[in-house]
Amino acid sequence: MAASTNSFLVGNNTQIPALKPKSTSQSLLHLSKPNTVNFAGKIKPVAVRCVASTTQVQDGVRSGSVGSQERVFNFAAGPATLPENVLLKAQADLYNWRGSGMSVMEMSHRGKEFLSIIQKAESDLRQLLEIPQEYSVLFLQGGATTQFAALPLNLCKSDDTVDFVVTGSWGDKAVKEAKKYCKTNVIWSGKSEKYTKVPSFEELEQTPDAKYLHICANETIHGVEFKDYPVPKNPDGFLVADMSSNFCSKPVDVSKFGVIYGGAQKNVGPSGVTIVIIRKDLIGNARDITPVMLDYKIHDENSSLYNTPPCFGIYMCGLVFEDLLEQGGLKEVERKNQRKADLLYNAIEESNGFFRCPVEKSVRSLMNVPFTLEKSELEAEFIKEAAKEKMVQLKGHRSVGGMRASIYNAMPLAGVEKLVAFMKDFQAKHA
Repeated sequence: MAASTNSFLVGNNTQIPALKPKSTSQSLLHLSKPNTVNFAGKIKPVAVRCVASTTQVQDGVRSGSVGSQERVFNFAAGPATLPENVLLKAQADLYNWRGSGMSVMEMSHRGKEFLSIIQKAESDLRQLLEIPQEYSVLFLQGGATTQFAALPLNLCKSDDTVDFVVTGSWGDKAVKEAKKYCKTNVIWSGKSEKYTKVPSFEELEQTPDAKYLHICANETIHGVEFKDYPVPKNPDGFLVADMSSNFCSKPVDVSKFGVIYGGAQKNVGPSGVTIVIIRKDLIGNARDITPVMLDYKIHDENSSLYNTPPCFGIYMCGLVFEDLLEQGGLKEVERKNQRKADLLYNAIEESNGFFRCPVEKSVRSLMNVPFTLEKSELEAEFIKEAAKEKMVQLKGHRSVGGMRASIYNAMPLAGVEKLVAFMKDFQAKHA
């Protein structure tokens, strides 16, 4: 039987209609292992080939290329690059997760299969960060931005004061949202100096009875990272940190915090998952006006399964946690991240001003490296030429301009080495 260009041949010349591909690359079906299709209750082997494409697929890879050869170095701030071995593992499991006969995307979130996934993800995360038992781990939705409202609604009353140290745009947004639900006191802001530093903690004039002290541990846009953490002066207060963009990039003493929270899409998974690590004695104090989906107690009592969670995203986070453990844990991960950051910052410093990083050296982020060109008119060309060399998403945030290289856990050393070589070549051409 002749196959049309818009069909797949399956099994014994059985023809199945296929969506017309927008491009040749989209018509390729990647399969990492033999699959089966059920016809009239019988399981039969499937041999799939896409007639529309002249490029052959063998063993899950396009002929003539292997793994990362098809991929760019993605320096995006988020959603960000994921470990290639994690993506390939997810690809292998996508059609039929561990013989369950279904994809993770099709599972009941209350079924035994998904329960094993979310429970292992939590267990591995607890091992990575050495999370004490007196802390709960919640897998939520809505991004870190939703937590800007959830925190004051759960942790304080409307007349309570919350202190903020603002070292960048995300800290500033957290203040603006919290103002709707409590009294806020910005005890330090780096805005006048264009968010390039972290204050000396001894200089902070904290509110004596502040309910908690809020920081953004790593400012994704401005590239400012806390290397140590302030201690609330109120004996009954506690520290809260947005760790969206440096979560699981290094060891952290969780016991120093009342709450750690962050969106997964920077360092540990796809967008759609928000992780909250909260001390258990802080749960259960939500105000009456708190929406049910923002009440930490509801999610804690239901093990993050009050409603349908972002199942596939949690599964992906779990794969990343496994990968981080296999690498040797967060001390080893931090060592790798430090090496990458040193390489890039040294290239900037050694360029004699051709490239510049505005952030104070002692608090430069290991995750997000902003930099500008001495000749700003060359920045667009730099980004364009880098893209031709398969290094993408290097344009700085629209609010600050310039360039930004996000070099999260999953960015390989080879990516940073290639960027540094390109920077030196670009300088040689344009200095």
